[in-house]
Amino acid sequence: MPKDAAVEEFAGLVRALKARDGRSYEALGRRLSVSASTLHRYCSGATVPEEFAVVDRLALLCGADEEERRALEAAWTEADRARRRAASPAPTPTPTPVTVPAVSAAPESNPEPSAPDPTAPEAPRARRRRGAPAPLLVAAAVALVVLALAAALHGHPTRAASAPAPASTAPGRTAAPLPFTWSIGSQLWEGGCGHTYLVDRAPRAVAPPPVAADSGAWAGTHGAVHGGEALVRITVQGRSPSDAVVLHALHVRVVDRAAPLPWNAYRMDNGCGGAVTPRHFAVDLDRPRPLARPVDGLDASGAEVRKIPAVSFPYKVTSSDPEELLVSARTAGCDCRWYLELEWSAGGRTGTVRITDGGKPFRTSGTRGRPAYVHDSAEGRWITDSDSGQTG
Repeated sequence: MPKDAAVEEFAGLVRALKARDGRSYEALGRRLSVSASTLHRYCSGATVPEEFAVVDRLALLCGADEEERRALEAAWTEADRARRRAASPAPTPTPTPVTVPAVSAAPESNPEPSAPDPTAPEAPRARRRRGAPAPLLVAAAVALVVLALAAALHGHPTRAASAPAPASTAPGRTAAPLPFTWSIGSQLWEGGCGHTYLVDRAPRAVAPPPVAADSGAWAGTHGAVHGGEALVRITVQGRSPSDAVVLHALHVRVVDRAAPLPWNAYRMDNGCGGAVTPRHFAVDLDRPRPLARPVDGLDASGAEVRKIPAVSFPYKVTSSDPEELLVSARTAGCDCRWYLELEWSAGGRTGTVRITDGGKPFRTSGTRGRPAYVHDSAEGRWITDSDSGQTG
């Protein structure tokens, strides 16, 4: 399927969900923790979300059933592949080496390769010489396999029978699965357009800002670190429609502190409408014991600025009523590596889940005093920001 067709098919499904619900882009965006303009780009096909979680959340809000959600995920997968193909240059084809068969120099060889004589006695011998290695190689491979099997069977006849069962499958040792699933988004921008990255490169070696959906690939390519603030979205969904999972608390654990990185700061601000700051948990990484503090959000997308009230723990989640937790971790004075711990209980069980960035701590570094750059799209280059000393 052509990439534009895949993206359009996905966008059409998102538009249908939005039309079915009837709420405005602003109202749905507040529930999804994205700006109205970001949601509009999803519906128009201008942008494909980097993660399916936000689209699945939209489907649940709009009353989609399980079959519709599976179809939506399949369409998103194809559209995401098309987006990645469009973002990556096509690889340069590597010429395939051509093996030239050796030509026998024996006097009896036919000196006229363009017109061989099929009755010549040398021709059968030449064909046998060319075809002889294949049967020999097959026979040798079979012999090696037979010898290996024989050694395994006769050398260690009781090892398989006497070996203990793995711990993961031994009776009484199998860990019960979590009663919920969770996923994260760690390359988020405020309002879908505002963010700062620290990059250890000169401006001429830094690519233009990507769209927010491609921020993960851009940051990975440049070895970028969140500058001043990192936004992390945690989506939690129960496995049962009736048995609720209670989320009790979210703890912040700082595992390493160092001086802020001496790198250049690159601002991703490329302009977008709908200034929506969703309610979230604010974390001050510069405190000795940082806490995840619930704070109000603001919606300035309409004629009036409206407050979005903060909500504190506990939360309840089921398969039909998931929850999104948005964490804003800020620092001015350190290069901090940190992770989160989510406390939960369900059905008489309790536990704690460690929330990391793909198995590694999240990383945020202050930007105060660092040279700051914004991208001039008219000139196609990064230029110095006049407020370079005020970030972080």
